[in-house]
Amino acid sequence: MTSTADRADLVTAVDDRLREVARHIRRSMLDALPDGEPSRWLYEPLREYPARPGKALRPALCLSAGAVFGADPADVWGMAVAIELLHNAFLIHDDIVDCSEMRRGRPTLTGAYGMAAALNAGDALAVIAGQVLRRTTRRLDRDLADLVWAEFDTMALRTLEGQAIEVGWQRENVEGLKPADYLNLIMHKTCWYTTIHPLRVGAMIGSGGTADLGSIVRFGFHFGAAFQIRDDLLNLIGDERTYGKEILGDLYEGKRSLTLVHLMDAASSEDRRFLRDFLARSRSERTEEMVRTVRSLMDDYGSIEFTQHYAEGILAVAEEYFEEAFSGARPGPDLDFLRSLVPYVWARWR
Repeated sequence: MTSTADRADLVTAVDDRLREVARHIRRSMLDALPDGEPSRWLYEPLREYPARPGKALRPALCLSAGAVFGADPADVWGMAVAIELLHNAFLIHDDIVDCSEMRRGRPTLTGAYGMAAALNAGDALAVIAGQVLRRTTRRLDRDLADLVWAEFDTMALRTLEGQAIEVGWQRENVEGLKPADYLNLIMHKTCWYTTIHPLRVGAMIGSGGTADLGSIVRFGFHFGAAFQIRDDLLNLIGDERTYGKEILGDLYEGKRSLTLVHLMDAASSEDRRFLRDFLARSRSERTEEMVRTVRSLMDDYGSIEFTQHYAEGILAVAEEYFEEAFSGARPGPDLDFLRSLVPYVWARWR
């Protein structure tokens, strides 16, 4: 059993690695952004999110996966920057859709500049991500470059499909969802672009397209699902200082998290009627008292505990798939970093 001190050391080491990657990626993102006019209405807003400190998990995964399969760092770096630029574009659009108020501890772009400017800035970041990717793929063999572009396009489409599912569930107030439905949602909306794509494209570039990408999908999905569930839990049990976004924001938005899916299934008839009425309302109609009641019901019905156990089971499977996915990888600090990610998520819950 890992001691508390060992877990703390592991968390510190992973956090330090992510901060280091984030610092360099942030500088490269800002260097890739145009200057000029209209600065006040476009180029100033679009620099906001890339300039804010973030986890940089996606570029860290891409860079390490490339390294363990033998990539030239210069061939992978632009890919990692493009992934993070697109991530920031998605964040802007997510905040618009969710009517979020905070992002990384500061007001969202909509709050600071208005919805129209925020939407335009998100579109611009997506375009610039493509420009960065185009420049980096010129370094690659043409066939490999085509594979990388196809991978990027697939990732973007899977993410949009997931976003559409989530919006559809909320718009049509879908009921009767099960954990499998939630997993299908986050496979598309979160896992593909957060973990699967960065790992796959790094391995693809490093191996020249010969790596076993199927096993990387299996590891990336289970690791990404556990990471997303942890993020959902932090929205319910964390604090804004460490979480960086609006606590209980997912409940105000009516998001069908795994915890809410469990609660809807476990609740008594009377409580389920209350939940149905709550979810049928718009965000502006959901009062703080109603949100606090839903949060209390999650404790009463063991939904928080269920979610924690469910994610722990997924993490255990991810640990098994890791060895398969990286059986042919080069040993060294990058492989050690990738291997530490599963126990890192474990430790973050303790």
